[in-house]
Amino acid sequence: MKCTIIKKLTFLLTLGVFSLVTLANPPLASKQQIGMYINSKTCVVYESGNISYNVLIKDAVEKYWKSTEFEFIDQQEFEKRRYDSHYSFLVLLTGVYDNDPGGVSYNYISLVLGDPENDMTKMPELCSIPLSYSDDNNINDYDYALPAVIKFMQKHVKNLEKKRFIILLKGLKYYNGSADFKDKVLLLNKDKMASNADTPEKINAVYPYYVKLLTFSEIENELAANPANAVFHFHVGPIQNKAAGKCFDMIFDNAGNLWYYNSRKITNKNEDGLNLKDFSQIR
Repeated sequence: MKCTIIKKLTFLLTLGVFSLVTLANPPLASKQQIGMYINSKTCVVYESGNISYNVLIKDAVEKYWKSTEFEFIDQQEFEKRRYDSHYSFLVLLTGVYDNDPGGVSYNYISLVLGDPENDMTKMPELCSIPLSYSDDNNINDYDYALPAVIKFMQKHVKNLEKKRFIILLKGLKYYNGSADFKDKVLLLNKDKMASNADTPEKINAVYPYYVKLLTFSEIENELAANPANAVFHFHVGPIQNKAAGKCFDMIFDNAGNLWYYNSRKITNKNEDGLNLKDFSQIR
């Protein structure tokens, strides 16, 4: 993604906890590095003091990670191993976009390859997905989406093997328009909609297909049945009514395919949430 990333990793030491913060544009892995990833062991890095995330990521990886051998490690072990390209890492990183006057930051779940350089920010990136607003500890924002995200990241690496150049140019928008919504039920988080798209009637003015506006728990229940004809909305943004920063809207299916991705700056006139402009682009 075309953004300046602040990567923040917290290491638990005997003297306490501190944060390592650096500024970077993470490089997309080269074809050679993609090949190295395929033969790597993926280390899933636990977060210090975030038991809920650790439980969720452990469950999702154990069930759905198939592309490489994997192991769960803490952040101290990550610091020891991150220089070794025989390892890849699934790790939570924090990023802030360029020219963001509010300094709003987001947690990304990132798949990166070990790199011998001392600069942590040069670790080759294979995939990064925004997961949550960094000041929001409500795990319900991504709980139902994490299994699909884990499946998608592995599919994305396979696409990088063949389509690296176009993905470098388009980022995750590479997936937009690649699938037909016509025969799908679109499950929408009704708490993450812009005001111009918060009813079926408003949405159907530009998007003619079937939508269901649901609560978080209702989406969870729908996805638990593993419906073949459903796709679901996943939104990441700042705290409610904050007209600053960026928001991200994604649509996945249960199999881990990304159907739509968009990010945009939030303003008073361009409020947070999935809006009618999004719907005009996904039909």
